Amino acid sequence: MKLNREISCINCTLPCDFYKSLSDNKNQSKEIPHIQATYKRHDIICKQNSSQSQLYFVLKGTVKLYLEGNNNKNVIFNIITQKNYLGLLSFFNQNTFPYSIMAMEETQICMIDMETVRNMYISTPKLFLHINAEISKSFEHILKKIVSLNRKQIRGRIAETILYLSNLYNSNQFSLILTRKELGEMAGISEENTVRILNELRNQRIIEIVKREISILDPRLLTKICECG
Repeated sequence: MKLNREISCINCTLPCDFYKSLSDNKNQSKEIPHIQATYKRHDIICKQNSSQSQLYFVLKGTVKLYLEGNNNKNVIFNIITQKNYLGLLSFFNQNTFPYSIMAMEETQICMIDMETVRNMYISTPKLFLHINAEISKSFEHILKKIVSLNRKQIRGRIAETILYLSNLYNSNQFSLILTRKELGEMAGISEENTVRILNELRNQRIIEIVKREISILDPRLLTKICECG
């Protein structure tokens, strides 16, 4: 981790919703207590069960959120890109992170004092509604993940993971920043089964893989596999 030089909220090119709320109120200061830091690929941003005193806002890059299991058997439950928050699941009543966060590429994070965040949340109706919506989206995503892991077979889970990444990058062709092992951790299956299913989908011309580039050749059929599980 590399701490960046002090950057004013006023000069930020990707202002968060908290700063936007301050900008709407001309009687308040335009600065929020924060720290900016840059993480390299595979840097740990926070560890599961570590104390949390700040809310994180991704300014640039991509991170993975994962639950650590025994024998290095982790489950990745979300991939977060820029202009999104980290730590909302423990916003109300926890002082620890329920999961670990790792940078998947060079990532710039703005860390905002949690007490300041809570005070603004209470006093600003517009911000209150926005943060509630973001928290609801996080819970909805986790519920869908639980349903997928419990009801879908491994082929459907891999199809779902590929479609998830496609939606994340808004393209049927994207560079894969995850390893095959990490793809398996997203789908809740072993690396060996991940490689086998990917090869099956490639041989059936549903997807194409060239080095780290994935192309979805038949989105309709991949979606059908995902839905049928």
